[in-house]
Amino acid sequence: MSQQGVVVIPVLVHQDNYVWLFPTLPGKMAAVDPGEAEAVIAFLDGYGVSLSHILITHHHNDHIDGVELLRQRYQAKVIGAAADAHRLPPLDHAVVDGDKLRLGDQDVTVLETPGHTLGHVVYHTEDALFSGDTLFSCGCGRLFEGSADQMWASLQRLMALPGNWRLFAGHEYTLINLKFALHLEPDHQGLKQFYQHANTLVHQRQPTLPVRLEQEKQINPFLRCHTTNMAQYLDRAGQSGAAVFAALRQLRNNWR
Repeated sequence: MSQQGVVVIPVLVHQDNYVWLFPTLPGKMAAVDPGEAEAVIAFLDGYGVSLSHILITHHHNDHIDGVELLRQRYQAKVIGAAADAHRLPPLDHAVVDGDKLRLGDQDVTVLETPGHTLGHVVYHTEDALFSGDTLFSCGCGRLFEGSADQMWASLQRLMALPGNWRLFAGHEYTLINLKFALHLEPDHQGLKQFYQHANTLVHQRQPTLPVRLEQEKQINPFLRCHTTNMAQYLDRAGQSGAAVFAALRQLRNNWR
């Protein structure tokens, strides 16, 4: 794991969900989207550290099922979207877009990113972006509640963030996303090179994340819906980025 910026540790649960841990104070950590408690407890207790905060990006069970047990065990403070408070575990701090939080030694900023769900938020601290199910490496979340216009606007917000920031997404979907992207653009050299790299990591049982946002801007098809090439590929030449995104997302939904 890169030592630039905040140190972030992955805990894999439910086969492909990531719980991301980062330090807040000496001997204290925060957990992002704990969909299961047991693996997080095993890590924390194994290293003799505790949990100070829990950050929730959205209400889906595979991101919140471990919250209550972790709260009770460590007296951790739970943070989530005010807009989704009615369907999240009880919140100690309900946040809105632009809120800036001080978690021990870490400054954390909240961005609202509706699309996957209407109340989805992401968090960033130093150079680490915790994107939940809004943005994956070489992919993005399904539109379970929001519209294509909303998701495209959310992705544009994330595209505007510094390129040297590291992306910590909610799932290990990189390899399947790369296969879809290569189906679209089989001659894309950047995609082919990253596929080889990600495939090696997966076979070594290593995370493919984090990745740099600057790389995602170059290879992630869902971040390039405003480009002429992507519009032409989808027979949407001259249409808006949101229209191209809607067509691409539908194509991905039906791809096997």
